[in-house]
Amino acid sequence: MENFTYYTPTKVLFGKDMENRTGECVREFGGSKVLMVYGGGSAVKSGLLDRIGSSLKEAGIPYILLGGVQPNPRLSKVYEGIELGKKEGADFLLAVGGGSVIDTSKAIAYGIANPDIDVWDIYSSKFIPKKCAPIGTVLTIAAAGSEMSSSSVITNEKGWIKIGKSFDICRPKFSVMDPVLTYTLPPYQTASGLSDIMMHTMERYFHNKKAAEITDGITEALLKDVMASARIVMKDPTDYDARAEIMWCGALSHNGLTNCGGTNGDWSVHQLEHELSGLYDVAHGAGLTAVWGAWARYVLDTNPKRFAQYAVRIMDVIPAEGQDDTEIAMAGIKATEDFFRSVGMPTSLTELGVHPTEEEFKTLSVKCTFNHTRTIGNDGIRSLDENDIERIYRMAL
Repeated sequence: MENFTYYTPTKVLFGKDMENRTGECVREFGGSKVLMVYGGGSAVKSGLLDRIGSSLKEAGIPYILLGGVQPNPRLSKVYEGIELGKKEGADFLLAVGGGSVIDTSKAIAYGIANPDIDVWDIYSSKFIPKKCAPIGTVLTIAAAGSEMSSSSVITNEKGWIKIGKSFDICRPKFSVMDPVLTYTLPPYQTASGLSDIMMHTMERYFHNKKAAEITDGITEALLKDVMASARIVMKDPTDYDARAEIMWCGALSHNGLTNCGGTNGDWSVHQLEHELSGLYDVAHGAGLTAVWGAWARYVLDTNPKRFAQYAVRIMDVIPAEGQDDTEIAMAGIKATEDFFRSVGMPTSLTELGVHPTEEEFKTLSVKCTFNHTRTIGNDGIRSLDENDIERIYRMAL
């Protein structure tokens, strides 16, 4: 087992109607004026914003609103939020939504706490933040895991550059998780979210170090739980228990638990997808499933034993007599793709609706290396350079 530090300071309020306690939580963590950030109109139409607003008023906490956050959240909205927060004197960010809203709120919180820097300098590695305004979340989409994580991902429209950064100072002070709030999600969004949850877990599972058996067991149980619950909610979107399982798995998948005693993870698939959603604005979870199979087949020969373990323990592959690890692993990869298709997710770029030109294949690969300055997958199964990356994109077609 490798050395590790496990840090999860977020207070979780899980269950029905817990959003009605938002005001008391903001007050508990010292907020005196809230900038409430949300996405589209569903939070308004459903009455969720009104309920949260009432909770804040009961706690004696004024608030202002910033709506219009888009999937693959934009830097321009972050700048807008920073200016609004400064103007109104907001000292607490409250994200009402999914990963895009939470990541936008984290970026705004960096900007408010560090008023003398351009917040993009944080994401472009020019500035390491030591301060961040406090953040709370009311989760409406089980997907990104940002509600308990140190991560945020922002897209800069100038060049459509999508970059994620992780600093513990941006971990939310509290997160409200009411599974009922996910009932009305469209099936595609539900499937894209649970795929992201699975990928957060799988990115940490695939590495070449000696694994901690307890962490492997947690990871394997989480993945099997997500898939079992997914089959239920795709048929019955209002099954509370299945929605609750997925929501809690989403939080655990990205709060650091599933890489304790192992490595930080591979993360190649996420890096490959960031360029796809940056260039083509596709749904993040769908982009992940579109390239995962190509990545897995490309790196498989580096550690077929690990992939075979994944196939047997998680995908329930029963090895035939005489099969070697590579054959068992290939069956596991196919079973994973079959699952993704069963919930309506793409398993190729063509199914995703993306058809890169020759120039775009080159552009994707160069941008994925941050213009020839890095390789990816360095702490995972295999380090990948620009040529490897381009081959995987082509295999994924």
